[in-house]
Amino acid sequence: MKFVTAKDVNGIFVGLLDETEENVLPLSLAEQKLFGTNNCPESLVSGISSGARFIDYVQTVLNAAPEDLYIPLHSVELLAPIPRPSKNIFCVGKNYVDHALELGGSKDDIPEDILVFTKAPTTVTGHGKMVPLHSEVTDSLDYEGELAIVIGKQGKGIKKEEALDHIFGYTIINDITARDLQFKHKQYFIGKSLDESCPIGPCIVQASAVANPNQLDIVTKVNGEVRQSSNTEHFIFSVETIISELSKGMTLEPGDIISTGTPAGVGSGYKPPRFLQAGDKVEITIEGIGTLENTIGE
Repeated sequence: MKFVTAKDVNGIFVGLLDETEENVLPLSLAEQKLFGTNNCPESLVSGISSGARFIDYVQTVLNAAPEDLYIPLHSVELLAPIPRPSKNIFCVGKNYVDHALELGGSKDDIPEDILVFTKAPTTVTGHGKMVPLHSEVTDSLDYEGELAIVIGKQGKGIKKEEALDHIFGYTIINDITARDLQFKHKQYFIGKSLDESCPIGPCIVQASAVANPNQLDIVTKVNGEVRQSSNTEHFIFSVETIISELSKGMTLEPGDIISTGTPAGVGSGYKPPRFLQAGDKVEITIEGIGTLENTIGE
């Protein structure tokens, strides 16, 4: 199942993409027409929080829904699957050796322990949205294509062998970064937290549809040119390790989002650097999930 949060003339709704990914089933509307009831969660996070009951509910509606209850995806506005996370987004830095090295580091700079920073909830925007260039505060806006984890079950002190059981699904993040601010302030938060600098989407793929999150192709294109091309098998810290480490002493909750790091090929890694400019189109494709596409504004 591929879940989306979308908006039409009737408001914001939780939907499900069909196999073509060209149509969406609005769950609440479909339920009302099919059964005369309205038990659909108001948000995807509410559904995720209800666990297996939500999946059972979705499956019931899906099984009964005829094709004419689906609506064309192009007729709605896609939002980020979780438009306003309740927490900062957890992000893992330098999780690919080649990316750690391209940032000017030596082999000694490859992390032995997980490196974590966060992005503010106000950074979140959706697939197809215009991302501000923020030229008033930076001239070094960069892209980072990443696989993201969406937590489905609360946990603390999660063992690695149980970590995948705590995942609801996976999505795509562009961890857009103001490199000059990142290095000026000697930490990541300000350079990572400009408004609308975290496109997420276009959907959340249910975890059961991804056989191995540590073995997915990931490609980032800028204006059609491949800039990043790798596979999550090159993670330094696996998905299981990331969840286990983050949950040591800290509770992970349903709807929490964890971005797992970016491979080599970011703009700052080129000589000279190739930072984003107004009008640039960034496309990030991850195997089994889809393509997240955004254009850089003025």
